[in-house]
This record gives sequence, structure tokens and C-alpha cells, in this order.
Amino acid sequence: MNQSTNLRVLSYNIHKGFSPGQRKFVLKRMKESIEKVHADLVFLQEVLGRHDQHGSRVRDWPNVSQFEFLADRLWPHHAYGKNAIYTSGHHGNAILSKYPIIFSENVDISTNKLERRGLLHAVIEVLFKPLHVICLHLGLFEAGRRIQLNHLCKRIDLLVPHHQALIIAGDFNDWRGSATKVLRERLGVQEVFVRLNGDHARTFPSWLPTLKLDRIYFRALSPFSAEVMTDGVWGKLSDHAAVYAQFSMA
Repeated sequence: MNQSTNLRVLSYNIHKGFSPGQRKFVLKRMKESIEKVHADLVFLQEVLGRHDQHGSRVRDWPNVSQFEFLADRLWPHHAYGKNAIYTSGHHGNAILSKYPIIFSENVDISTNKLERRGLLHAVIEVLFKPLHVICLHLGLFEAGRRIQLNHLCKRIDLLVPHHQALIIAGDFNDWRGSATKVLRERLGVQEVFVRLNGDHARTFPSWLPTLKLDRIYFRALSPFSAEVMTDGVWGKLSDHAAVYAQFSMA
């Protein structure tokens, strides 16, 4: 067995499978684009687990959940965190993995009735070593995000040994960049684009990225590349650009 393993990581807010403005249903094209990256781990936000109205009205709507549809050919292991529940269905976050998921739990970190938010925590076994991964989508209001970051830090302090590898990825809605300082000081994590490129990635809106909303934080891993997926078809899919990074896991 090699002394280190390379991990390819993609994080993507898929906008419930629709293009910006919900003009077109593009989940199939999203699947094709995500598969071409061949990431070992995929962190997804705004994933529909079920939607009865779309299922009866939208052409090419899959007969399984969106995360199962996306995971189909490459990712045999997946976890889903149901956050927003309504009459026609529900949506939340998901993690797709080429490696076995040995534990997963979705934690409600909502701070108001209008925004249902969750923290999806999984432990993945990568060649007999544990890798803690957390997928999240923080709220739109800064006061709420501070509370949600506090929940995140407390959970990691309690459940993730400092020497074990950790990845936190998702849509942080943190245009001020304040989350990075909080997470660095309280958890000792780094953001991969800040580490490698000197600044957070611009990811929103996808057709002309200006705001720095989507992040990949890490601990006890060695990053060696980070990229925003904007070329070609990527800019015509979700309203967010996907972020991609590669790590070495000792």
C-alpha cells in the first residue's frame, strides 16, 4: 500500500438541478460534468431528495432522488441530509464517495423558520484510515451564520480528533470572509484556495463570478491544487460555480 493517497474533492451548490433563474432543468448535464472530474468525494448543496410537482411536470425528471441520480455510475456510497421539508418534497445536502461511508449524521443548525439548514457529518474509510467530512450550506444572515459556525466548531471539537484528517466543504454564504478566521482560530483548519492561491475563490454568480461563497477547508491533509470550475458548460449550469481541490492524505 502506498504511504499516501491522493484525494480529489469537488463541492457544488447544484441549485436543485436548474440553471440560473430556473430557466432549464440541467441535472443530466450536471451529472456529465461532475463525472468528468472523477472526484473521489463530492459535496453537494441544494439537492432535492423528492419533489412531487417537478416530478410530474419537468421533462427528464429522474425516478430516484437527485443525489442517487448523480451518484449512479461512479459513487457507490452516499449520504443525504434532509433539511427543508415541504408539502411536495424536501431538499438538503449530500456527500458522494468512492470510499465506504462508515458513519453519517445530519444535524439541524437552523436559526430561523424560513431557512432550514443542516450540517451533514460523515466518516469515510480511505484505505483503512478515517476521514471526517462535513457538508453544509450556511444561512443568508450573518448573525445566523455566526451561530451555525459555533455549532460546527463545537461538534468538531467534540467528535473529531485533531490528528485525523478533516474536510469541511459547501456554500458558506460568507461574502465578508469572516468564517475563515473563525475556523482557523478555533479549529486550526485552512481554506484550500487561500492556502494555495492567496484568496478565496470567486464562485457566484457562475457566469461572472464575483462573490466568494463556496469553500473547501481542511486539516491534517496536504493540498496541491485548487480550481474553480467555470470553463465550457460549467458556467451554464447552476448559479454557483463548483470548486475542486486535490489533497495528499498520509
